[in-house]
Amino acid sequence: MNYYIAREGWPFIGIALAIFVIILTISSLLALPFLALLLFVVWFFRNPERDIPEDKSMLVSPADGTVLDVLPLEGGGTRINIFMSVFNVHVNRIPVSGVIKKIDYNKGKFLVASMDKASLDNEQNAITIEEEGGRTVKFVQIAGLVARRIVCYLKEGDAVVKGESFGMIRFGSRVDVYISGVFSPKVVKGEKVHAGSTILGILGSGLTS
Repeated sequence: MNYYIAREGWPFIGIALAIFVIILTISSLLALPFLALLLFVVWFFRNPERDIPEDKSMLVSPADGTVLDVLPLEGGGTRINIFMSVFNVHVNRIPVSGVIKKIDYNKGKFLVASMDKASLDNEQNAITIEEEGGRTVKFVQIAGLVARRIVCYLKEGDAVVKGESFGMIRFGSRVDVYISGVFSPKVVKGEKVHAGSTILGILGSGLTS
């Protein structure tokens, strides 16, 4: 597997590298902790290649992490909650191809992201994609107790392709996915998922109003 660095990470890597080099000129022993810091920053902003399923009916995970819940929604549809720990890859990916119809950013609290209240109370960025057939899929980047920075470089009207990266959340948080219409989940609570490659479920042909 090839590994790359998320573009958001380069400033942090540059700062960590500069500090390490400066301390190294003073003492190689004192520089060891700063070398560890540099390696951690590089590791944290890793962005590995992913094998993206080509089947249009397959909805992929927008985030690396652990499935907290797979829940039916009142009036139809499904919600899948994914918790991202500080040890997960933090690059987020598009779950399904389509057009960005709406982006809503809301300031909020910084509760522990694994709490159900985080879906309502925490700072978050909600992105709605409309597929070619009219179905909508909404996924929400949610800040957590440690994560204080949501990154998203999408704009309303953008055409997006399943599996491509669109941003990240620093440093550990959650992503909630809302699927309208007929949907067959393929993941369960507690399952580990990977952005762009893990299939969350199969999109059916039926749509809700």
